[in-house]
Amino acid sequence: MSEIEIDNGSGFCFGVTTAISKAEEELKKTGHLYCLGDIVHNSNEVTRLEQKGLETITHEQLRELHDVKVLLRAHGEPPETYEIARQNNIEIIDATCPVVLKLQQRIAKSFGSSTPGERPQIVIYGKRGHAEVNGLVGQTSGTALVIESVEEIDKIDYSRHIILYSQTTKSLQGFKHIVEEIKRRIQPGVQFEYYDTICRSVANRIPQIRQFAQQHELILFVCGNKSSNGRILFAECRDANPESYLISNETQIDPSWLEGKQRIGICGATSTPRWLMTQVKDHLTELMSGKPATP
Repeated sequence: MSEIEIDNGSGFCFGVTTAISKAEEELKKTGHLYCLGDIVHNSNEVTRLEQKGLETITHEQLRELHDVKVLLRAHGEPPETYEIARQNNIEIIDATCPVVLKLQQRIAKSFGSSTPGERPQIVIYGKRGHAEVNGLVGQTSGTALVIESVEEIDKIDYSRHIILYSQTTKSLQGFKHIVEEIKRRIQPGVQFEYYDTICRSVANRIPQIRQFAQQHELILFVCGNKSSNGRILFAECRDANPESYLISNETQIDPSWLEGKQRIGICGATSTPRWLMTQVKDHLTELMSGKPATP
C-alpha cells in the first residue's frame, strides 16, 4: 500500500489565517461582507467563503460603495484606499499582514524623510501589479521603481541614492543577486541602502520543503495560479524532485503520475488551505485503492 503524506509545514501563513478569521467572524454575525480583491490567492478558498456571504469587489466598485463594511486582505493597500473609505463612510476591517504593514511604514518613512528634490530612488523587488506591491508603491505616491528580476536593473539610475526593498514573498536568493549586481554598477560616492524584507514564513520554508520533496517519489504541490510564493516554493520542489506536479485541486491529478509510486507527498503554498490538501489526499486514496476513501 502506498504511503500518502501531507507536509506539516504547508498551509496558511499567519497573515492569511488572520484575514480569514476576521472574515468568518463578520460573516457569522451579519452573513455578508465585502472584500477588496481575492482574500487569498486560492480560488477554492475564495469560493468557500463566497458561499458564506463574502463578496469580492474591485477598486472601481469600492468607489461606488457607501456606508458599508469592507475587509482589506493581508496584502495591504495604498493610502488612497483608506482615503476613499473615509470619504464614503466605509468601515474598514483591516487584515493587513503585520509584516507587510511594517514594510509599508518603512517605505513611507524613506519617501517622506526628505524634500522632493533630494528624495532617494526607492526600488522594490517584486511582481509588477501584485496587490502587495501596489500597496508598497502607493507609499511613495506611485514613484517607486518596481523590478521583477535582475534583468531589469538597467532601469535604475546609478548616479542617485538608491534604497532597495523587497516584496515579502520574493525569493531570498533573487534579492541577494540583485543586491550584488547593484553594488557592481553603483557609481563611486553614491549611497546604496538595501533591506531584506522577505517574510521568513516563506524563506524559511524553502529548505524544509526541499527536504520533504526529496523524501518522496512523487510530489503534488497544491496551489492557486495567482500565488506568488507558491511559484517560488513549487520551483524549489521541482528542483529537489523532478517528479513534482503543480495542481490547483484534486481534479487535475493525472493517474499516470501514480504508477509505481509508493511514497507520495502533498504540500502547498502559504495561501493553500489545509482542507484542500486533505481533499487531494482523499482523492489519491480513491484512485490508488479503486474505492472511495473512508471519511
